[in-house]
Amino acid sequence: MNIQAFVDYKNKVVENCSKVILGKEKVIELILTTFICSGHVLLEDLPGTGKTMLLRAFAKTIGGNFNRIQFTPDLLPADLTGINFYNKATGQFEFRRGPLFANIVLVDEINRATPRTQSSLLEVMEERQITVDGVTNRLEEPFMVMATQNPIESYGTFPLPEAQVDRFFMRLSMGYMSREQETEVIARPSTVAIIDSLECVATPEETAYVRSQFCNVEVCDDVKNYIMDIVQATRENKKLLAGVSTRGGIALYKTAQVTAAMNGRDFVIPEDVKFVAPHIIGHRISTSGYLNMEDAKKRVDEIIDSIPVPVEEK
Repeated sequence: MNIQAFVDYKNKVVENCSKVILGKEKVIELILTTFICSGHVLLEDLPGTGKTMLLRAFAKTIGGNFNRIQFTPDLLPADLTGINFYNKATGQFEFRRGPLFANIVLVDEINRATPRTQSSLLEVMEERQITVDGVTNRLEEPFMVMATQNPIESYGTFPLPEAQVDRFFMRLSMGYMSREQETEVIARPSTVAIIDSLECVATPEETAYVRSQFCNVEVCDDVKNYIMDIVQATRENKKLLAGVSTRGGIALYKTAQVTAAMNGRDFVIPEDVKFVAPHIIGHRISTSGYLNMEDAKKRVDEIIDSIPVPVEEK
């Protein structure tokens, strides 16, 4: 396995996306980690912080077919998956593909749509296929759903069902830029123009390599047990109604492998796990009320801090 290929891949993707969004290298790296793991990302933040622009920049940097879907309350499942329509010229029903048939799908303001429409994403996110009128269509790889979400207390939003939230590898937040970075952004040309000028920096061969080879990163028994200690602690915590699912445990394992590879190592260390854990676990724990990003991070940090970190024996 060529570890340097992971490092080079990360550096050029992060550098290219940073031309659009300043000072968010960590978020870009986490989105890239999710992409390599064949996962999906949920970006939650206040309106106007650059969520859509970042995901559009990432999609253009990676390449492949790209579609953007603006979710609204009147959007129907068929508007996403496609429909069978009657062609008078041929006398046959033909399938017209919806916008989900793409490599990178940006779902803007996912919690603006009704639960019925939100649920139409479940099959495509988990099985990478779309079934319409009993006929199943496989999606091309790579495939990734990148969704933005306004805070749940915003007017006119619908909470995402837990089954759908669990299908997102990570829930991330942008946050505001520093004063100096924001000053530079407001004085520069249109962000849309910058995105239009971006070039794809990753070849399909490079993408296929990192997505297929990260699983060869070694994870020793101590680190495996450390991951399971974290997962088990969320399930035994009396302050939580439900802990991390097995899907969440798998996501934590995979993202730790990718994090290690992108940092130039062919083995996982506990710090890799701690780096990604808040973003993997935060949206998978359940309480009596809604947990925003900050509250979820505090809960996860408390759990992680209570678990002994395995130390290499000399």
